[in-house]
Amino acid sequence: MPTKQTTKQWSVQVGEVEQGKGLVKPEKEKLHTYSLKVDNIGTDILSAEIHMFRNEPNSTTKFALFGCPGEIDCNKDDYERAISLAKQLNDGIPYQFDNFPLAEKATELEVEIVWTQKGSEGRPLKERFIFTAK
Repeated sequence: MPTKQTTKQWSVQVGEVEQGKGLVKPEKEKLHTYSLKVDNIGTDILSAEIHMFRNEPNSTTKFALFGCPGEIDCNKDDYERAISLAKQLNDGIPYQFDNFPLAEKATELEVEIVWTQKGSEGRPLKERFIFTAK
């Protein structure tokens, strides 16, 4: 699956994962592990959120790869996180997820980016990047 997709605003790369102590390891016939790198290559943004989903065979439902573990109110600090991520991306520092598991039965990884442009704060934009297993 390692590959890269780009648009006018984003560069999204799914890559090989480095193995290390405390990181998820691939399990034969169960799960693969990958890394994710997202770069803002377009105009400056005010806020950004990145979501990752996998498909499930014989289902139209997609499952999130991460959520808000241990938090009752997941939306409590979302705005501050979105502003902080936008600043990081505007400064040329990519969003990196060094090691994530993907179920072997999944044939598709969807990366969804929702952001707002400076000057158009009330109107979120969204792009989806679909990566398929070979």
